[in-house]
Amino acid sequence: MKTSLEKAKRDPESTKARILAVARKVYGEYGFHGTTMRMIAAEVGIDISTLHYHWGEKKELYEAVIIDINNDLGKTLKEVEQIIHGRPLRERLAVAIDMMVDYLFLNPEVSDLVLSRYFGTIRHDELADIKVPEFAIDIVRSMGLKQDRDNIGQSLAAVLTVMNSIHSFISGESFFTKMVKKNKENYMALVKETLKALFISAFTGNREMFE
Repeated sequence: MKTSLEKAKRDPESTKARILAVARKVYGEYGFHGTTMRMIAAEVGIDISTLHYHWGEKKELYEAVIIDINNDLGKTLKEVEQIIHGRPLRERLAVAIDMMVDYLFLNPEVSDLVLSRYFGTIRHDELADIKVPEFAIDIVRSMGLKQDRDNIGQSLAAVLTVMNSIHSFISGESFFTKMVKKNKENYMALVKETLKALFISAFTGNREMFE
């Protein structure tokens, strides 16, 4: 029997899919505790009973959102890995930064949820979580960085530094665009240029630490 998430992904035009898309954005903006089912229903344009019919309770919908995000992130990382495989480190970094920035700008709720989950003051350990540690280790591997899991700490910390920088730029877009006086398109280009200028030099200048 297919889950509600599987049904939503099978039919992107369905009510289930529309609810899921809105729920991702609302949970990203307000977090689990700041979101109500009525907020999501109002945003979709349906009544609360229809929302419960399609997705059950608040926690079930949130967990579906997290699973959906984990699936999307995993798929994106595989696409990155296929493209960068075998390339020089400088190219691997440039392509990975470009692709992850593009993906996260299109899906800002991912960065919002990551930052609120790991840096917010409200903890909710009983809830499903974005697989940040697992994905970070996957990035270390796909980038061709140190493979020894017992001594992965520095490479992992370096990857987390890059990812946290990207998440901060994405989540703070409305604030930062005013500071740098750029529209969204130019801001995205600036973010990519800045990240590559900082991190490609850092990684390639310390190859012995990472390769």
